[in-house]
Amino acid sequence: MENHRHKVEKVAASVQQFHKRDEPFRIYHGSTNSTRRTTYSGENSVDISRLSLVLKVDATARTVLVEPNVSMDRLVEATLEHGLIPPVVMEFPGITVGGGFAGTGGESSSFRHGYFNETVNFIEIVLGNGDVVIASRAERSDLFHGASGAVGTLGITTLLEIQLIEAKRYVKATYHPVGSVSEAVDKVRKETSNPDIDYLDGILFSQGHGAIVTGSLADSSPSSAQVQTFSNAKDPWYYLHVKGKSLRSDKVHTEYIPLPEYLFRYDRGGFWVGASAFDYVRFPFNWFTRWFLDDFLHTRMLYRALHASRQSTRYVVQDLALPYTTAERFIDYTSESFGIWPLWLCPLRQTRLPTFHPHSAKTEADGQTLKPMLNIGLWGFGPSRHDHFVAKNCQLEHKLRELGGTKWLYAHTYYTEEEFWEIYDRQSYDTLRQKYHAGSLPSVWHKVMVDTVSQNHEMNHSWSSWVLQFWPVGGLWGILKAIESGDYLIARRSAWKSTHDSNNISE
Repeated sequence: MENHRHKVEKVAASVQQFHKRDEPFRIYHGSTNSTRRTTYSGENSVDISRLSLVLKVDATARTVLVEPNVSMDRLVEATLEHGLIPPVVMEFPGITVGGGFAGTGGESSSFRHGYFNETVNFIEIVLGNGDVVIASRAERSDLFHGASGAVGTLGITTLLEIQLIEAKRYVKATYHPVGSVSEAVDKVRKETSNPDIDYLDGILFSQGHGAIVTGSLADSSPSSAQVQTFSNAKDPWYYLHVKGKSLRSDKVHTEYIPLPEYLFRYDRGGFWVGASAFDYVRFPFNWFTRWFLDDFLHTRMLYRALHASRQSTRYVVQDLALPYTTAERFIDYTSESFGIWPLWLCPLRQTRLPTFHPHSAKTEADGQTLKPMLNIGLWGFGPSRHDHFVAKNCQLEHKLRELGGTKWLYAHTYYTEEEFWEIYDRQSYDTLRQKYHAGSLPSVWHKVMVDTVSQNHEMNHSWSSWVLQFWPVGGLWGILKAIESGDYLIARRSAWKSTHDSNNISE
């Protein structure tokens, strides 16, 4: 902890200097899983990239003490050594603990455990004046709940204690074919009440074909059962595997997946976003090319390439949560307006209000319990013309509001400031910013909004931005920068690929 304390003191001292000069600053994490374009300047940023260690796993208390830049794969590797895992694990290995808390982490276990922040016991946070404090449900609870989802605009989180649960060797995954959108939505809703499952999500491949996947932690697999992995270059991509297993509408398929393989099943191909890279470069998409190019097709590399290529200015990456009652209408709208398939379905248990997490004020019959929501992942190419792309995203946001939904703020956000604060509770947020000296940090809206005026100016007046718009320059540049990052080595060396053989996982 001494090393951690020294790192936090440096961060706090840097923040104090900005506060004394009354200068705005931003936080530099060293990596991002947001699709928003970020720029780093050492002159106006506080660097917390070195806060990246798992400090302590307490097997008795079932907790882990961790710095914010620890990625999901490193966290899982550390806790599996003690036969434990976090209740909510983001599906992309490179997403960090701090990102899950300050952003939104809603995954296939969130129908039961809620968003990732619900599994956090307390945080250590550097306030905007440089003070270092603890916040939890019992101490500074307003800051604890307010900082969750506020994308780092109330302070700098430097330490988190996260709850853990018992790990088991496998996830027993069952693929339930569905033949319509309404059947898919209804199946997800019904399965959220199933006490025998631990994980639940779904994939809609088209209006008439989908699969709802239920998962249960299992100590062992029957000797006759198929054990399936997804992390090796020769393994299938998960979504293609599910598609093949769900083609017959009358057949439910069950198999056993080693636990960490299940947790990071979407890493290769980034759900199915990686298939778009093949479309972009006009390269054959088959088992051999996926095997041959495997190093480039893990999520860390895909994010690097997406940012460097500037393709995020024409690629729709949006997660959108809605009440179950309007989810089918929203999917009909996206099908007609965007024509993007597949779609990801993920049921969510809401967090308390007010919040920047996806939310709805609708309650159950008791008038207190917030109704669950259904997240819809919409990821695919949008219009090639930038003005049309922006208009489409604005229309999407307006339709989402019309149907009672809210979006995840990691993505491009086009709401005007007035529209944004019609959705979120500005009064309580501004009160927190004043109380905890956060005025030197950008507000949530300023941090997440897309400045279309500046973006258009850059695309028209910056030679580099202009040339990257032309095929295949942007894509090739993105590949080059991804290779230079060396992130492909992280996937190669990941210890979790072999941890399902560990004796520490219960039998």
